[in-house]
Amino acid sequence: MHKKRAITIKDVAAEAGVSFQTVSRVINDGPNVTLAMRERVMNAVNKLGYVPSLAARRLGGSRSYLILAFNDRRPTLDGWESRRGNDWVDQMLYGGMLKCAEHGYRMLFELVDSHSDALEVQVQAALSALHPDGVILTPPHSDDERITQLLHRNGLIFARLGSRREGEGFAVYMDDEAAARAATKYLLDQGHTRIAYVEGHPEYAISGDRLRGFRGAIESRGLAVRPEYLQPGDFTYEAGTRAMAALARLDKPPTAVLASSDEMALGCLHAAAPLGLSVPGDLSIVSFDDTPTVRMSVPSLTAIRQPIAAMTARAAELLIEAKAKALEGNSRHLLPFEFIVRDSTAPPR
Repeated sequence: MHKKRAITIKDVAAEAGVSFQTVSRVINDGPNVTLAMRERVMNAVNKLGYVPSLAARRLGGSRSYLILAFNDRRPTLDGWESRRGNDWVDQMLYGGMLKCAEHGYRMLFELVDSHSDALEVQVQAALSALHPDGVILTPPHSDDERITQLLHRNGLIFARLGSRREGEGFAVYMDDEAAARAATKYLLDQGHTRIAYVEGHPEYAISGDRLRGFRGAIESRGLAVRPEYLQPGDFTYEAGTRAMAALARLDKPPTAVLASSDEMALGCLHAAAPLGLSVPGDLSIVSFDDTPTVRMSVPSLTAIRQPIAAMTARAAELLIEAKAKALEGNSRHLLPFEFIVRDSTAPPR
């Protein structure tokens, strides 16, 4: 039994009675193609059941039909190796891959190490191997000038997720400062005045934005931010447990905690009971991100939901459109966050 041979662009050309370059121009929406010729080629495509490969589409010239996303290597691998997973990556791929597929594109995903001296070598190697039409950067790469300058030198358009700063590229972000302010105001409205904050990783620009939002909300009520209520963090579960232990030792422990990531919020939650604190009876907890785990925790966590999938989909759409129209990739795009109230928050006793 002979294996069925795959239909190629040359088969379509023969069926339509045109050159394979003409078929390529039709497939790639290229110039100098009449409506009659386009219909003739597409009839042949449909008759033969031809599915264009990336190689065939690249014959059209200027596009690779690939979008490349870079994510930070160490925290991504830590999540996978510990089997906690990484919901940021899941949501990024979900939003980006589906949007790319709508436009006949493929989205690829690469890990590069922000702490490595070979960061630029790693990025350049990926660019040279894949020749993407555009690049999506996630934090902390979104604000890393080593990478953005390298992309500029390569003549590549790029999108910066979670970055609100001025600069080249499409900035696609939510207002982290406003989100932290909204979460803190909710706790204040519940009657809490002793509110602690577990900070994000200092290498991420969003950590500073969130801290400003927390401070702004506290001070807007005429209250002072207590230094002992500000606990260092790095987005990990362990940072949350350490913060909770330190807060519980205070003469006046807080009645509420805002944590700058779900893992840190879960660390606070799971450390609370051994310290004799019930949630939300003795302590209310609010989180950032809203990953599946916090929805299934006991109690379920009140959380700010980042629009990660929507941001990535928007970034991919902007890159594809800019490439097709040979546009400059410099604009800012703000997407809304959500605040979801669940069982981990209540008025203080």
